[in-house]
Parts: sequence; structure tokens; C-alpha cells
Amino acid sequence: MRGFGEIAERLRRSTVQVFPHGRGKGGGSGVVWKSDGLIVTNAHVARSREPEVELWDGRRFPARVAARDPRRDLATLRIAATGLETATPGDSDSLRAGELVIAIGNPLGFAGALSTGVIHSIGKLPGMGSQRWIRAAVQLAPGNSGGPLANAQGLVVGINTAIVNGLGVAVPGNVALDFVRRGPRPSLGVVLRPVSQGLLLLEVEPNGAAAAASLRPGDILLGSFDDLNEALDSGRDVLRLQFVREWPAHGRARVREVAVRLDVRAEAA
Repeated sequence: MRGFGEIAERLRRSTVQVFPHGRGKGGGSGVVWKSDGLIVTNAHVARSREPEVELWDGRRFPARVAARDPRRDLATLRIAATGLETATPGDSDSLRAGELVIAIGNPLGFAGALSTGVIHSIGKLPGMGSQRWIRAAVQLAPGNSGGPLANAQGLVVGINTAIVNGLGVAVPGNVALDFVRRGPRPSLGVVLRPVSQGLLLLEVEPNGAAAAASLRPGDILLGSFDDLNEALDSGRDVLRLQFVREWPAHGRARVREVAVRLDVRAEAA
């Protein structure tokens, strides 16, 4: 299958390695979106302020984070390079279960590794908000995050993000296209974890909307991910959120309310 080999090679040339802190651990992948140095990856890959990018030919460049949208787990990086080999986006809305797909990335430091499989399903995932995700039977490992998921023609239809119940999970390519064109959606600037009482704030970005409203790690927002996503997408500039600062071992918790002014450019969610 010479044609398949050529498709895979083109995908490898448009896939990069992303190093959060030089050649340290925790690296990921990215997709060359534009030949002038624009790269799409996952937001959780682009959390460092000084990431580095390595191209397929071994050239390395310092990168800057141009935009982040962790609600959709997407980010764009910029490097000072031109004439790069770019990926070609496909229409993720036309994907169907059973279609052949190709995942390219850098799992466990193996540059340009390839895995093939089929689309398992497309839709919402419990605990991952209201957006749709692509699930595919491809073999992923740490380091694949941010790399391309392509169809049999080599068109990028998703950005690989995670492994859930043994299946690869990817952000649909059309969602990535919308992010590149319009930028990130409104966010709080926090890292959350669902708990029995609500949503626990694990991290609060110093320049995010939540920090400006004096929310801090350990606070628990009342409600679900779906409730929060609906509020963030409501178009309101200011949200009133209820939270608990210290959940008592016994007795009733003191519920507080805070007004959060949203910043569409906040860098975490």
C-alpha cells in the first residue's frame, strides 16, 4: 500500500513534538496548521510558558502560547519558522462509526509513531461537558496528546486528547477549526475535579477570571460541569456562582456567592 505509506509520511511531516520544559518529561504532540509557524495542540500540552517545538526534521524552536481553551482542550503555539509542511483539515461532521482512521504522535518519546483503527463513536462523554468527542479504537499513549487523528485520505479530522476506557478520545477537527478562527471560549481560569458536593478547584490561574473574583484552590463550586458550561456559554459577562470555602465535617456548610467577570481570553478553564 504505497499510497497509504505516502499519506502516513505526509502526516508525520506535519506532526511536531512539544516539550513543556526543554527535553524534560511530559511532552506531547502538535499539528502544523499553517506554514508560517502556527501549531495546534492540546491545552494540557501547552501549559508551560516556555515550550519548545521539534519538527520532523529535528529542528527545534522556542514557542509561545498564542491561545488556550482548556474547556475544549485546545491551544495554538507560534514558532519563528516559515515554509512548514501543513496538515490538511477534513470535515469531522461527516465521520461515521467504522471508518478507518490514523493517529500520529510521539508516544513515550517515539517520534512519529503511527497507529490505525476505526471510529468507535462520536458524542458526549460523561464528566467531559456538553461537547461532542470522537472515540476511536487506536492505540495511544502519553505523548500522543495534541497529535492528529486523520481519515484514510490523510485529512485531519481530530486532535488526539486522552484515553478513556481503552479508546482514544479526540477533539473533532471542526471544533479545532472554529477555535483557530474565533479563539477560545469564555473560561474561569481554573482546573476542576468533580466531587460529591460539586466541583473542586484544584488550580486557579493567577490572571484568570476566578482569581480576580478571589476564588482559590480548595473552594467547591456548587453544581455540575454541564451547569457551569451552560453558564459560561450563556453570553453573560458576569456570572454569579455559589461555592463553599470549607466543607465542615459535621453540620451545614456555609454557602457563599461570588460575581465572576468573564474574560474570553482567560488561559484556563
